Amino acid sequence: MFKPRPKQAEVLKFRRGYMGVAAVPGSGKTATLSYLAARLLAETELSRGQEILIVTLVNAAVANFARQINSYVKDDGFLPGYGYRVRTLHSLAHDIVRQKPTAAGLDDNFTIVDDRESGELLASAIDAWIRRNPEAPDSYLGSEYARKGFYRTQKWSEILLETARSFIGQAKDELLTPAALRRLLERRADELPLAAICAEIYADYDRALAYRGAVDFQDLIRLALTILQNEPDYLAQLRRKWVYILEDEAQDSSRLQESILRLLSGDGGNWLRVGDPNQAIFETFTTADPKYLRDFIADPAVDGRELPNSGRSTHSIQKLANQLIAWSLRHPQPALRARTPLTVPYILPTPPGDPQPNPPDMPEAVQLLGENYSATKEAMLVSASCQRWLSQNPDGTAAILVARNGRGSEIVKFLRQSGVPYVENLNSTSTTRAVVGALARVLGYLADPKSAGKLAEVYRVWRRDEREDAEAAAEIKRVADGLRRIKNVEDLVAPRLSDWLEETLSADDQAELRAQLARFREQVGSWLRAAEMPIDQLTLSVGGDIFRAVSDIATAHMVALHLARLAEAHPLMRLPDFAAELFEIAENKRRFSGLGDDESQFDPDAHRGKVTVTTLHKAKGLEWDRVYLVSVNNYDFPSADPDDSFIGEKWYIRDDLNLSAEALAQLEALREGQDYREGGASLKARIDYAAERLRLLYVGITRARKALTITWNTGRGDAAEATPLLALRTFWEGEREKGAVHEAQR
Repeated sequence: MFKPRPKQAEVLKFRRGYMGVAAVPGSGKTATLSYLAARLLAETELSRGQEILIVTLVNAAVANFARQINSYVKDDGFLPGYGYRVRTLHSLAHDIVRQKPTAAGLDDNFTIVDDRESGELLASAIDAWIRRNPEAPDSYLGSEYARKGFYRTQKWSEILLETARSFIGQAKDELLTPAALRRLLERRADELPLAAICAEIYADYDRALAYRGAVDFQDLIRLALTILQNEPDYLAQLRRKWVYILEDEAQDSSRLQESILRLLSGDGGNWLRVGDPNQAIFETFTTADPKYLRDFIADPAVDGRELPNSGRSTHSIQKLANQLIAWSLRHPQPALRARTPLTVPYILPTPPGDPQPNPPDMPEAVQLLGENYSATKEAMLVSASCQRWLSQNPDGTAAILVARNGRGSEIVKFLRQSGVPYVENLNSTSTTRAVVGALARVLGYLADPKSAGKLAEVYRVWRRDEREDAEAAAEIKRVADGLRRIKNVEDLVAPRLSDWLEETLSADDQAELRAQLARFREQVGSWLRAAEMPIDQLTLSVGGDIFRAVSDIATAHMVALHLARLAEAHPLMRLPDFAAELFEIAENKRRFSGLGDDESQFDPDAHRGKVTVTTLHKAKGLEWDRVYLVSVNNYDFPSADPDDSFIGEKWYIRDDLNLSAEALAQLEALREGQDYREGGASLKARIDYAAERLRLLYVGITRARKALTITWNTGRGDAAEATPLLALRTFWEGEREKGAVHEAQR
């Protein structure tokens, strides 16, 4: 039976009107919402066909809500699964559009493209635009890159993909069609070049969707709102059906999503929204903004409530999280302070007698390290610390949280070398990345067959199954080092093998290695002859030669399918481009799921005795006994200080412009009829990004139950300690000194 805390009991009194609830991490908001749904089912006389609608963010939460509600209604003797409906916002929009497709201008048999298909269609539209406008990059690339082929093709394509995706998402959020944008551009006296580029790509992308009779996920939201606005009878029907609307994770709502739920609830309806604006960490990727929930709670017509009590963490960890909120409210950067990245309520411990009391406080288990470690040193120290802690706590849960997938894969290498048991929750697993990396190295060599260094890497790949044998590993290294020194690769690939051997290896080695390298030369020759094959066939051929495990071969098949789709979307892609794509995946910079990469909701308790390596974004909603927060430097967590770097500002783009931000600013100027000045949006984007990274740091701190360690590294050599970490360290050192004085006075 659910035993509510006093603040939870206030929320459970909700029976009518609008209520907004700000809930801190670990406050039990999902349990509270589930129990409220069960109470409403028990106490409300629902007519036939009426339901309580629960809306949440992700599919995994749907099952969690249904499970909890069912357990509560069983206790009341009700039939589980009856009288309520749990939906993500996208699935709710799909239900609405599927019922009235013609009202949205769709055929009855319309299809929905997923993010992968959407990305391929958008990439194809961009590829076509670049072919029509080959000189376009010169306006935005830095002068030293403007005439370099790599930057004018691949890098320009990458930045345009990112820019167009943001532009199209915002345009759809503003209900602007390609035709509407074209009319606005034609009426504009001055030029808005980025808006014109993105509008043209948007039109091509929209035509590609229409040709397939398809919509994307953003279209579902847009079209659902359009239907509700234009079909009053249908809207009235849905309002009668859903007597109550309970919304979870409302901090991640966008303007359109909020508009849909506001329409469904109506002026006299019953709508409860729960979320934590301090955990809004998806603004960079979506059109979500925590301001919508904050404004809703602050509305005088809304019953604003808080769930401030949390039993997740020790008092010390809560104190540190609260200090981050307090510091952000007086942030030294006025523009960032005005953005209110973090707001109250502060986290409070649970009251006496609570069924989920806070863990015993251990101030010494909170460590904020100020040493300027290199990335390698940081990884080594954290790996060693994990090993010690797990040996002392074999049933405990631990996590290393990273801001970027690439840093996560680097950490995994050190854990593996140290023999620390681990589990990955990244873009892909290390096993998948190893397979993709092996294929990338072979394709990279075939794209540049005169490179001795790339040939040496292919030799390592060819003998990958022998790496665990120390003697074989030493031999592989020695031969690979020799291959790197070949002045003419043809000396190995062509029949001059004996000359190279005599110059490189001792007489004792030659007989055995001559035969082995003859086989390697034959293998390389067969790949070179196959290099003209379609990319998927080439990949399958190479995979069949270098992999033995069934799972590795299966992953190679998935890679081949992925590259075939790319080739179809980008007819101009060649071997160097395909190799570059695979290297991006191997370095965890791009999402790719191989065989065994689990897409389900991650459960830390299922991995006791191991350390989880995951990104801060994926850690949201999870918790561990011990947490390591790494790479808290001014690159991953900038504060808009003069020396900070920003991921959105690419080094090959002139004048530190953030093209995605500039494109969105041009869209706003176009829509509102305002003036546009280049560069202003890039500076504002720094503030927005820094605000989101502060919330990301807050999320990381509040994942820890009992122990927390925060470190930073110098990155490529020029990164500094993140400003918020320095502030927290100063605060925590003061707290420890006060604690020591207090202890001495006792």
